[in-house]
Parts: sequence; structure tokens; C-alpha cells
Amino acid sequence: MIGSIAGDIIGSIYEFENIKTTRFPLFQDSCFFTDDTVLSVALAESILTGENYENLMRDYYLIYPNAGYGGKFRKWATGEIQGAYNSWGNGAAMRISPVGWAYDDLDTVLKKAEEFTVITHDHPEGIKGAKAVASAIWLARKGHSKSYTKMFVSIQFGYDLSRTCNDIRPEYTFNESCQGTVPEAITAFLEGSDFESCVRLAVSLGGDTDTLACITGSIAEAFYGIPTHIADKAMEFLDDELKAVTVAFMNKYGEPK
Repeated sequence: MIGSIAGDIIGSIYEFENIKTTRFPLFQDSCFFTDDTVLSVALAESILTGENYENLMRDYYLIYPNAGYGGKFRKWATGEIQGAYNSWGNGAAMRISPVGWAYDDLDTVLKKAEEFTVITHDHPEGIKGAKAVASAIWLARKGHSKSYTKMFVSIQFGYDLSRTCNDIRPEYTFNESCQGTVPEAITAFLEGSDFESCVRLAVSLGGDTDTLACITGSIAEAFYGIPTHIADKAMEFLDDELKAVTVAFMNKYGEPK
């Protein structure tokens, strides 16, 4: 799951200053982890320990209150909103990567993706986005081809994956929905030739770059592995607590190839 964290960190500084190119320094001192990483690590801890994910999300929010959460999530985390809030936001897809790694059959991956998502994002589009990303990670981890993954996601979830990154990039703007983020992130994975190129393509699309690169990186890691120098650099941006959970999860459920 370090691929999702690396993507989040790499894309973090371009969310409000889109660059629309693949040519940029991969890591800069101004990069940082966002709520994408925080909530992914919280899910990893839940899977590792069996602790309730809802409780852990609230706990992690209190520890990292300035990680860039959406307004409704903040209200949910602080108790202003009770129960799920019918969200179709891309937060459902950005935090789901541990599910694609932790379970060995697709039916369980899909079931768990929904179970961990509906705590907050119970809109059909939110659930669909999380399932699509988790299943793409699982398919990549199990050695399925990109063409098979493209066909599966297109048929199973109804996403249009016919466009190229060059088609998407010119008019693509910030979009916080699953339906406006997940297909684009998967397209960047399908078009890339290795982990780094996939993440660069995701960032180059513009829009919600940290989340796009987080999702793309999560799938690309499962398919290609992640270069040691990129994984190690991403870990440098984490504090000891986030790093410890990430390492424990990767040790149990499979380190990068």
C-alpha cells in the first residue's frame, strides 16, 4: 500500500496548482501526506488488529486534524453528522487500497470494500468507486493483464475507460466525485509503463492530483511493484506512527515486488 501513499505525497502540491505535464520533480520538500494517507493507514490498522474502522477514522482525525479532509467528513468525525452521509466523494476510493492487498478472493475484496466504505460513503457511486479500485488492485496483484482489468472494470462498474490521458487532460478540472476521479485514475494506470510513469500521468491530468495519484499508485504498485528509492522516499514523509502501521501491513500482506 506504499504505492498509494507515495502517489498521495507526490500529487499533494499540485492539487491547487495543476501542471498538466509529466515533467516535474517527483518529490519536493514541500510535498506532504494528506487525508488520503491518514485514512488508508487507519484502514490498514483496522485490518491488522480487528479494531473498528469507524472508531479508528475518528481517532486518526483527532491526531491529524489538518490533513485536508472534506467538510462533511469533518462534521462526521466530530459527531455533528450521525451515521453515513450519502457521499459519492472520491474519499471512498482514495482510502481503500489495503482491502485489495489483504484478501485473497475477489468476492471478499468486493464485500469488504463495501463494508469499509458505507460507514461514511453510502451513496451507490461511492460504493462503486471503492469496489472498482479495490478489485483493480486485486486483479493486478493476482497477475491479470491490463486489458483484462480494463474489461472487468468497464463491464462490472460501467466506467468509461475508452479515453486516453491526452483526451482527458485538456479540459479536466478539479472533481471530488468518485465518478469523476476513479475512471481517470485507472486510465493513468492502464496507460503507464511502470510505477513512476503511471503516477506522473495521474498528476499530469490535473484536478484532485493527490487523490488521482493515490488511486493510480495503489494499482500500479500491485501490478509493477514500486522502486525502492520511491518507497523509501515516501516513507520519509511519514511520522513514526503512520510508518509503523504501514510497515506492519506490508510485512503481513505483501511488500512491493
